Amino acid sequence: VQLQASGGGLVQAGDSLRLSCAASGRTLSDYSMGWFRQAPGKEREFVAASLRGKSTYYTDSVKGRFTISRDNAENTLYLQMNSLKPDDTAVYTCAAGFTIWSLRDKAGGYRYWGQGTLVTVSS
Repeated sequence: VQLQASGGGLVQAGDSLRLSCAASGRTLSDYSMGWFRQAPGKEREFVAASLRGKSTYYTDSVKGRFTISRDNAENTLYLQMNSLKPDDTAVYTCAAGFTIWSLRDKAGGYRYWGQGTLVTVSS
């Protein structure tokens, strides 16, 4: 499966953005999907996951602000980001795999990766 992320940009604190991850080559519903991010000078970190069983999972810092969803008809994964903070500034990347629950927040749980999209939140 090939993944193409988009939707990043420069916003102010408190604003919203919706990231998209378009999949091609395979049906999105076949996979568990995740969003990861990497801030400048920091390691990549998990953001959110949407597992094949439809359960979702978020890192604590984005709970209540971010929502992961998928449109299987459009073969697209989304990340709705509200109440953005400067600390959310990072390159966001989508990933797909046949991950299991215990690996939902681990990069090793995903096999396919898209290119990143930059989100910059100014204060």
